[in-house]
Amino acid sequence: MQNLYLYIATYLIAGIPFGYLLAKQFGGVNIKEEGSGNIGATNVLRVLKEHDPKLAKKLGATTLLLDMLKGAVMVLIARWMGADIAVQWTVAVIAVLGHCFSAFLSFEGGKGVATGVGVIAVLTWPLALIALITWIAVAKGLKISSLSAIVAILVMMGASYFLYPDGLPGLSSRSPLWIIAGVILYKHLPNILRLIRGEEAAVA
Repeated sequence: MQNLYLYIATYLIAGIPFGYLLAKQFGGVNIKEEGSGNIGATNVLRVLKEHDPKLAKKLGATTLLLDMLKGAVMVLIARWMGADIAVQWTVAVIAVLGHCFSAFLSFEGGKGVATGVGVIAVLTWPLALIALITWIAVAKGLKISSLSAIVAILVMMGASYFLYPDGLPGLSSRSPLWIIAGVILYKHLPNILRLIRGEEAAVA
């Protein structure tokens, strides 16, 4: 029952749409109705930049940090409670699902990149670092946030086979990592289609 309560709490906490709430409260903007309609840091930055560039950077950075922390903190709580590594990875997966399919937004949500990086950073920081470096490098070069995230996820998955050929640390498989990556890529399907058509917007 303790694990069940932990999983429910993780889903609900991870589902808190910080980007939507911050943009609404401090920017007076409903980001679900502007820009890409996404609740993540990129859309917060893109939409609010039109109204107040300085505020846009602050709220974008805050959204990114909070979306990373809400998953990472729940994994740390599970670890503090003495949960084994399998439970910790389950919490990580649920955190990403909670963010991407929030109960507070009619089971819609963000794309899961920041939350995914947050939980992976706690459980296996080398993979999170690889993903982050890849994201930064591609973003600086191409200035397309969605493409940066997609490449970062694919590179991270490839790196997991090199760093952990026998499965994730403490596990005999890398299934949780594949689920997280799969959810993030699924949420990026509209972006992938726009990339194919050459219609995906860059972030200045």
